[in-house]
Amino acid sequence: VNAKEMLAIDDLEEDMKILCENLVFNKDPDSTDEMLERTAYERACIDARKKGLPPPRKPRGKMINRPRVQFDYDKVEPKPALEPPCPSSDVAKNKVPNHYSYAKLSHEKIAAIRAKATTAGKDINLDYAQPSDLYPESFPHFVRGRDSAREYITKLFTSRIAFYDGAMGTMIQNFSKKNKLEEEEYRGEHFKDWKCNVKGNNDMLSMTRPDVISGIYKQYLEIGGSDMIGTNTFSSTTIAMADYEMEDYAYELNYEGARLARLACDEVTAADPSRPRFVVGAIGPTNRTGSISPSVEDPSVRNVTFDELVETYFEQAVGLVDGGSDILMVETIFDTLNAKAALYAVGEYLEFSGLDIPVFVSGTLVDQSGRTLSGQTGEAFYASIRHAKPMCVGLNCALGAQHMVPFVEKLAKCVECFMHVYSNAGLPNAMGGYDETPEMMAEYNKVFFEKGWLNMVGGCCGSTPPHIKAIRECAQNFSPRPLPAVGRPKMWLSGLEDLVVDDVHNHLGLPFLNVGERCNIAGSIKFKKLMMKGDYGSAMDIAKAQVEDGAHVIDINVDDGMLDGLAAMQKFVKIAVTEPEVCKVPFMLDASKFEIVMAGLKWCQGKPIVNSISLKVGEKLFKEQATLLKKHGAAVVVMAFDENGQAAEEDEKVRICKRSYDMLVDEVGFPPEDIIFDPNVLTIGTGMEEHNDYGIDFINATKRIKEQCPYVKISGGISNLSFGFRGVTKIRESIHAVFLHHAILESGMDVGIVNAKEMLAIDDLEEDMKILCENLVFNKDPDSTDEMLERTAYERACIDARKKGLPPPRKPRGKMINRPRVQFDYDKVEPK
Repeated sequence: VNAKEMLAIDDLEEDMKILCENLVFNKDPDSTDEMLERTAYERACIDARKKGLPPPRKPRGKMINRPRVQFDYDKVEPKPALEPPCPSSDVAKNKVPNHYSYAKLSHEKIAAIRAKATTAGKDINLDYAQPSDLYPESFPHFVRGRDSAREYITKLFTSRIAFYDGAMGTMIQNFSKKNKLEEEEYRGEHFKDWKCNVKGNNDMLSMTRPDVISGIYKQYLEIGGSDMIGTNTFSSTTIAMADYEMEDYAYELNYEGARLARLACDEVTAADPSRPRFVVGAIGPTNRTGSISPSVEDPSVRNVTFDELVETYFEQAVGLVDGGSDILMVETIFDTLNAKAALYAVGEYLEFSGLDIPVFVSGTLVDQSGRTLSGQTGEAFYASIRHAKPMCVGLNCALGAQHMVPFVEKLAKCVECFMHVYSNAGLPNAMGGYDETPEMMAEYNKVFFEKGWLNMVGGCCGSTPPHIKAIRECAQNFSPRPLPAVGRPKMWLSGLEDLVVDDVHNHLGLPFLNVGERCNIAGSIKFKKLMMKGDYGSAMDIAKAQVEDGAHVIDINVDDGMLDGLAAMQKFVKIAVTEPEVCKVPFMLDASKFEIVMAGLKWCQGKPIVNSISLKVGEKLFKEQATLLKKHGAAVVVMAFDENGQAAEEDEKVRICKRSYDMLVDEVGFPPEDIIFDPNVLTIGTGMEEHNDYGIDFINATKRIKEQCPYVKISGGISNLSFGFRGVTKIRESIHAVFLHHAILESGMDVGIVNAKEMLAIDDLEEDMKILCENLVFNKDPDSTDEMLERTAYERACIDARKKGLPPPRKPRGKMINRPRVQFDYDKVEPK
């Protein structure tokens, strides 16, 4: 040994002794990591002493997770689900059958699409209702125009595994090998003089070689035994058709692709009415992406906008439904932002048409990382699109069934609706072909059936009717996936990864969502200077540091009179979504102008929080803003403001929040679990008596709001509380620690905009500091502000002393208690 350096066990601080015992006796699997953290701290202390700097903060070690406050509605037991989550429209909730008589749809946007289409003026069929004389009320099977497709598919998916079709492109290639299908055949008579080459534009074959496409449809129905077939419209958008200068034909391509599928399904159904066949309108991803920059030099560049995607997808939806589609499928999603645009467009179409058409959604995880091309996990992808209430969600393309197993398992554990898979026939070989035989593909899919993960199965690239037949034969003796039980609704956010807010504990062990405040111009002078200079790269470093320091969500606010907020918000978000270490967490889009948060929202592929809306704009505009956010799937912060201003006192905070809640939930149909109320954290310790109860008013209001408004969250800008003590971080964070301890653990506060790196746990505070803070926060002592100002002056003097290498000043004693005087016998004589 080195006798000089030896320590007795009693020389050790208690926490160091525990760390050492855990390590020596292997009591804790995290003991090595905790000792390494402590070693780094001790090394930093040595460096600080050498440089005359204050010591760093001591590692807290493992924090115990504190329990969340429970309200009556938290104790409800999950119930069995009878159907998947249903869209909020009356026709969907009431299972109103689609009338299939589309000529009567007169909304101006639908009429405008038809008017500019290449079919304008032509006599095309828009009526697909089955005649009542052939299918009377007593007919026991599904009838279009009489029965609800949503209701029928629910029964189908809960009674057996249903079967989708296989690859269209593979079948076209196979046909081309045996028959002539060159440039001339692609062009046909209609496009014989077209201005550019069109070979490879498979979708146009619905117009130029309908016999080929109809033949493929029928093979999947008759040989494969498919219950549903996807239309030959994967690329039938104005954006994708620009490669062939055929943008004007987008509507007609969708109409013809769906019409041919309708005819094939009806022909096969007529032969066996007990097995009705359905047309699934296929909506592909386009060849552009909203989340990924096409420029290596500039990550903020995009070649398509959200609004452009919505426009092209809306036109596609009109064409697909006009052609006779029963279902709409947004498929092969490699960028969830594109899918959100497609779902927004479909939602607009269903609203304008008044129809109930089931929507399916299918994502694509591009490799064994289990992520989409734009970086999301499967769970984050689902969290981002679940607001659209799809009837069925799953995965397709990119991988073979055997490679999808772990990702399908994860998705099956979280998806609330029906599930599907249609995988490739393995991975492509060196020639771009697929080698899995029907028997091999069926065997690889078998695990999905054995585990009970699916309600529908099909095939993607490389699959053919024999592949679908083999899969069908393999699956027919297995039961479908049961819908998960319906429990308490929870706020479910996403960036590249998903985040269930109700399950979060922060780095201090509190059930609390840390929203990082440093990418807020009002919260960081450094960030403000960077944004003013246009230094977005360094601004991203601030965002990354916040995530590393414990922020679960990043607040983004670029409000400043000297800055173009609209442009700055869009550029920041477009760059941030390309930085994996930043965008792995959800964003909070924060602005005083609603158009600025909307601009940022349209570049978020995940599910963010919008901060904020309030009743100060009046009921009409408040409801319009909330409706728009609901369509985009965002969670929302609602400030405790109304037409008369800001709520300061407890009763006013509760009244305004309850009024807002009733309007949002009952009139707008906004999910209550996606509402975050901010009852206004206001500044205490100002010296003004009317401000002294602001802390306790917030804490009391929080509990009352959560009792009266089930499932909501409560948030606040915590730095506002201690604004009067700015400049001394220790004082401010001590006040915050006491405030948050009580607001979270006693009243149920859930969310706060904080600097996670500087946060203190209540146990970090010296006892006298804790008493000072509690007196101030709860207004227990009329002198509490003066005493805290005295303590602030002392802490500031300590900082100055350290900078100058001087000893610290004497600590304030605070209010001294008058001690009793010694009493003698003669002091006890009563007056006479």
